[in-house]
Amino acid sequence: MSKVTVGLPKGIYYYYYGDILKSIFSNLGISVIVSPDTNRKTIDDGIKYANDEMCLSLKILLGHVNYLKDKCDYIIVPRIVNYGKKDQTCTNFLGFYDMINNLFKIKIITFDIDYQRKKTEKKAFIEMGKQLNFSDKQTLKAYHDAYLTCQKRLKKAIYQNRENLKKDQIKVLLVAHPYNLYDRYIGQPIIDILKKQAVEIIYSDKFEKQITNKLASCYSKKLYWKYAKENIGAIKLCLDQVDGIVFLTTFPCGIDSLVNELVIRKINKPALNLIIDDNDSLTGIETRLDSFVDILEQAR
Repeated sequence: MSKVTVGLPKGIYYYYYGDILKSIFSNLGISVIVSPDTNRKTIDDGIKYANDEMCLSLKILLGHVNYLKDKCDYIIVPRIVNYGKKDQTCTNFLGFYDMINNLFKIKIITFDIDYQRKKTEKKAFIEMGKQLNFSDKQTLKAYHDAYLTCQKRLKKAIYQNRENLKKDQIKVLLVAHPYNLYDRYIGQPIIDILKKQAVEIIYSDKFEKQITNKLASCYSKKLYWKYAKENIGAIKLCLDQVDGIVFLTTFPCGIDSLVNELVIRKINKPALNLIIDDNDSLTGIETRLDSFVDILEQAR
């Protein structure tokens, strides 16, 4: 079993479960291959398999799967439906497995998360372990050890994010899903531009999820998308401590376009809405960010 190699595509769900999956597989003695950072070829490969209605983030995921398809025994592809009745996910999270299973001739290891049907995260990983011929006890121990390690890292990141809120310099809350925030092609150029301007970046995903999820009701009591709620709850949490807000999304994400517009109309704070497509040029974006920082400096 130690000779088995699994592939982790570095797109969308990787930024929620990549660390814990790598830790679990390491604890079980399984080799893991993670696809490289997103580049132009990743996107072009993903576009070949995608249709026009898919968001750039999903096209990127398909590009990462394409990279791994001949390099491992199995590729990890989850089916993430919901975390409860009021915490639904985007339909992409529900459809990952079927899309990838039909588009690529690969062997898939999956885990299903559907809290409404009592399929919790822990149960999902135990079922994943069974697909690799591990006992429940083996997988459960690997999961608990991985969970504790990842929680320590998360607590450290949350602490640092809160400490950065206290700094006496221009602070911008960057509101985006982690798969956009930390993708080399989508979010990293935005982060680099802001840092060049000596802006302290506060990350919307680096707060306690239980808190931000509840705070989202200040903007909409009917919103039921889990990840969107956590993002806008972060705005409410630190609105008075930041100078401005940058929304970052990929074209044509329906949920983000709706939620971001809803929040922008309800907050009294300078905001910039950036929508990234598969165009390589950053000239327009850099100009907008520079102008936005100038506005924040003048306001100070």
